[in-house]
Amino acid sequence: MHFDLIDLKLFQHTLESGNITAGARRSHLSLPAASARIRAMEASLGIPLLERNRRGVLPTPAGQALLQHARLIAQQVERLQFDLGQYAHGLQGQVRLLCNTAALTEYLPELLASYLAEHPGVSVDIQELPSLHIVQAISQGMADLGIVSNAAPCATLQTLPFRDDPLVLVMPREHPLAASDQADFNASLAHGYVGLGADSALALHLEEQALRLGKRMQVRVRAEGFDGVIRMVGGGAGVAVVPLTSVRRWEHSLPLRWVALQEAWAKRSLLLCSRDFSALPGYAALLVERLGSSA
Repeated sequence: MHFDLIDLKLFQHTLESGNITAGARRSHLSLPAASARIRAMEASLGIPLLERNRRGVLPTPAGQALLQHARLIAQQVERLQFDLGQYAHGLQGQVRLLCNTAALTEYLPELLASYLAEHPGVSVDIQELPSLHIVQAISQGMADLGIVSNAAPCATLQTLPFRDDPLVLVMPREHPLAASDQADFNASLAHGYVGLGADSALALHLEEQALRLGKRMQVRVRAEGFDGVIRMVGGGAGVAVVPLTSVRRWEHSLPLRWVALQEAWAKRSLLLCSRDFSALPGYAALLVERLGSSA
């Protein structure tokens, strides 16, 4: 078995990107060179590492095992670079962070901006996913850190509190549901919705909750962010489920009313998670410290 660090990083990038072309680009290799390296890895082991199809690549069981080891080796190398970097030019590295919609739009911009301003040699690769997918990705070693809802089963991961983030139903003041101080999601599905983009983590989560009730959401229009959703609601376009912190920005300037949802999944808090916080390279540990201290 003859692998080098370039091989392992290429393999990691390929599976994180979903195809060899993007993996080669992230690894600063040509596509023929990247393909040849992966074929040589498979030939060295005598087993396939990737399942190739028209949509890209997926790991075989052996490939999944190799990916986990590649991630661990990369973390150790980054930790070595961090330790030695203290004697040179400061922090260098990249943190891969997965988060849900609320974390990405409501909490992270200022926190990440201040962290990156203090550590110019560090970059953050951030991706929005539903909480359950984040737990799966972190468990498989596909990312360093995640921010998830406490409703996601994450007993296999280490977690730290991040934010209380309840979801509420917001509507125009004269809406039929506005007469109650509490509402349930099931009742709201009889009314037209203003939704986020169809691929956003929260939109996918709400569609899943509706399907569990045997119903579909009646989405009349979509917006790209919570502020856009809430402004449309204030204009009378429909109702929406959004984080309470988003509504607070607009409740005194738009004709809105919000009510607490009764479902357990709506009374959520956000958690910072990792496979092992102590194994993170130093610059990632500093990001954990920054995010954890804001809870």
